Amino acid sequence: MAGDERRPGMRAVLAQPDFRLLWTARTVSQWGDIFSFVALAILIYRLTGSGLGVAGVVVAEIVPVLLIAPIAGVVVDRLPRVQVMVAADVLRAALAGVLVVWHDDPLVIYAVAFGLSAGAAFFNPAANSVLPSVVADREIVAANSAVWTAAVLSQVVLAPLAGGLVALVGPGWAFGLNAASFLVSALALRGLRPVAPPREVGRRRLLAEAREGVAMVGRDRLLRALAIGQLLAALSAGATSALLVVLAAEHLGAPANAYGILVGAIGVGAALGPTLLLRLIPDPRRPMYVFGPYVLRGLVDLVLASIRSLPVAAATLALYGVGTSTGAVTFNSLLQSHVTDRTRGRVFALMDLLWQSGRLASLGAGGLLADTVGIRAVYYLGGILLLLAAVVGFAASRTPAPSHEAVPRSPD
Repeated sequence: MAGDERRPGMRAVLAQPDFRLLWTARTVSQWGDIFSFVALAILIYRLTGSGLGVAGVVVAEIVPVLLIAPIAGVVVDRLPRVQVMVAADVLRAALAGVLVVWHDDPLVIYAVAFGLSAGAAFFNPAANSVLPSVVADREIVAANSAVWTAAVLSQVVLAPLAGGLVALVGPGWAFGLNAASFLVSALALRGLRPVAPPREVGRRRLLAEAREGVAMVGRDRLLRALAIGQLLAALSAGATSALLVVLAAEHLGAPANAYGILVGAIGVGAALGPTLLLRLIPDPRRPMYVFGPYVLRGLVDLVLASIRSLPVAAATLALYGVGTSTGAVTFNSLLQSHVTDRTRGRVFALMDLLWQSGRLASLGAGGLLADTVGIRAVYYLGGILLLLAAVVGFAASRTPAPSHEAVPRSPD
């Protein structure tokens, strides 16, 4: 009994009405995102007939985060976060609805992809910032695990289904589902009543507050290490994830369907990761549990560049999935515990900005490196970057662990 109190599980947090509303909103929205992402990729390829056209959708999704994230973080810290999330959902529902009836123009598709990502730039830091106001401090890891597990399982199950249905009946219904998912999310969030410390009301400029968030990360040794690790991981994963299909074909010499096997292996590992984390580690909100998964992922990249066996590649990618999911859960949980409520939105927005910046740079540099040197070089470099991220993190591990004291709660 005492052990259960120290380490609440996913079932325990899902039994709480407020968290269940937040979890439902994020999970249902994720379902729509999956159908929309698959439909967009298939549709834009049909319209443009080029891989560059498909890459344009990815760029259209990254650029808004680079432009908006600093201001979005300030907005999340200034305004009631549930209202920010609901507004982002309503905006994205309207944009997704445009594609239901108008999806034969690539420019419209790029514009909508840009708008959907802009909405997510507000929604995601708000959702991560509001979670500690919905569950108790000792439940944060279990809550993040429940959110991450649902997202991974949804992707594993729904992505293949979405591809088949889009091929059979066309993409319009997928965009309709996405629009409906945002409306369901908004309705669920309207019933959420989180509590948090009252926000300071002032007349400071948005950019000044954004700079304050950046300065705080720069001053705090642990946050600085987390930011550097986030950027290095993005510089690695942006290319290695996008070019896995090239590795399967050129290095492993695998048949066409092998790519699906490798992606599925990552999904299986990622789905298992949060459960293993909750069962094996009493309190994962420590730097070693955040940066340790970088070591695992870095070693997997080095192995993938060195072997030519498909079964070994699949097994190691399952371990990569474990590292990805446990790293994400511990990263978010540590940030939520370490950062005060007043600045949490800006910190999460900055981490999103670093991730997308590194991802964009990695996509360009990785493609060039693969074409000029070979795909193995991409994975060797990716592994080195992840190991370097771990070194940076372990160097900061002497920072005292957060006190994990409960944040005072008052109406949001």
